[in-house]
Amino acid sequence: MTSAASKQVIIVGGGHNGLVCATYLALAGRKVQILEARDEVGGGASTTSFAEGYKVSGLAHILYSLSPKICTDLKLETAGLQRGAAIDTIALDRDGQHLTLGVDEASGAGLSQQDRVAYTAFKQEFRNYARTLEPLMMNKPPRLKDMDRTDLLTLGKLGWKLRFGLGTRSMREFLRVGGINIYDVLNEVFDNAQLKAAIAADAVIGHHMGPRTPSTVLTYLNRLRWEIHGQQSLPPGGMGQIANALSKAAKSAGVTIRTGAKVQKILIDAGKAYGVQLHSGERLDAAIVISNADAKITFLELVGALELDAMFAQRIHTTRSRGNVAKLHVALDSLPQVSGLSTQQLGQRLLIAPDMRYLEHAFNHAKYGEYSEHPLLEITVPSIADPTLAPDGHHVMSISACFAPYSLKQGWERQRESFSDKIIAVVERYAPGFSTQIVARELLTPVDIEAQYNITGGHWHHGEMTIDQSFMMRPIHGAAQYDTPIAGLFLCGAAAHPGGGVTGIPGHNAAQRILAMGAGL
Repeated sequence: MTSAASKQVIIVGGGHNGLVCATYLALAGRKVQILEARDEVGGGASTTSFAEGYKVSGLAHILYSLSPKICTDLKLETAGLQRGAAIDTIALDRDGQHLTLGVDEASGAGLSQQDRVAYTAFKQEFRNYARTLEPLMMNKPPRLKDMDRTDLLTLGKLGWKLRFGLGTRSMREFLRVGGINIYDVLNEVFDNAQLKAAIAADAVIGHHMGPRTPSTVLTYLNRLRWEIHGQQSLPPGGMGQIANALSKAAKSAGVTIRTGAKVQKILIDAGKAYGVQLHSGERLDAAIVISNADAKITFLELVGALELDAMFAQRIHTTRSRGNVAKLHVALDSLPQVSGLSTQQLGQRLLIAPDMRYLEHAFNHAKYGEYSEHPLLEITVPSIADPTLAPDGHHVMSISACFAPYSLKQGWERQRESFSDKIIAVVERYAPGFSTQIVARELLTPVDIEAQYNITGGHWHHGEMTIDQSFMMRPIHGAAQYDTPIAGLFLCGAAAHPGGGVTGIPGHNAAQRILAMGAGL
């Protein structure tokens, strides 16, 4: 290793977490280079053109989770970050009796006063549960064996939040519901079937889970935790605007970013990472290597099983990381019409999830390698707030469709168009004439997401976020504190704690861990 490389940091992957990690390290005086395989940074938080004149957010299409601390630390507003106006969630009804779900209030003609009051109390109570988990989020997850001082402090803060932050009654309720399914919890609290389904949707979107699946309360709390720091919004220019702000902040801090630079392997000698080799054959030396890729790509492809303990490699291999969400981008020659919705309401986050039974049946198909005949849909029409995303008078619609399993019987190439048709048919039940307005469309299946975004299984979160794949078990025991069994190799992406979502927290935590360890000095 040359003297110049002795302080060099290489980050594999220029997704939002890689950009965050790089910027923190550069601000601390490290020489950092990001190597991104695609032609642009941002990963899933990007804006893409899928037809001439039509642009839309590539994967993530709603901003509700970017850490305020990261925004402040990295001066992202100065770098051009715009969150956009806050939006509500509207659960669509075929008879026009739509429900609007805000942060603390729910409304709709078919909603009883009892359910309105219960919704406010439920959201406040469960947001308090999410706050209780905050000590775990912005720190490395504590080990349960051979704990250091930081681990003990984190557990102490968590215990304090549980006992004194919640109080006795809420603590007992939190411990009762924390590991069970969202279906049973919601049936205890609400009467309105559509309201229950809209809440349950937030627990299952992006996961191989139905409302009756254990751990769905935890996945709901992960989603709800983001509300603590701000409401959901549609950023002007799409999610690529977030990546642009992060990229600008990184470059201002001194980070070098190379796009079109795909890493072929991480170089290991005597159990220590010392650089990378690109697909072009170019070799780059470094003091430490940080992977923003998912755990399977990092360990099984870039490092290679021969460099790993057999048991460790097997645990990585068996992590559950097959995606279940397809993304449909639609170009429209006019604005869809939904009975009972104004144009302003049409620009909110729309859900098609009539009841929890509908969601459970949609999930049942995925268990057997089939796509849902009646999928759960999350819809945005970002061109209402930002007309620059489409030609004058035209619009773009972004649809996340569940459930669409990675391993589909007969393969996706044979069933791509039929699933797109299913999605469009479901939307048309609520927006008559929708299919005649379509100018162009693009379906990204989990297989496409894997190929285009370099994510194993096309899983948005780089792996399921169930109890056994969260906190000190993410991605697995033995690689849960951002450092790995390979000296000088670290994780900073969604495969690491606390997981997926455009939070930037894995990148933040990884940087703090590396600096605390003095790695690469």
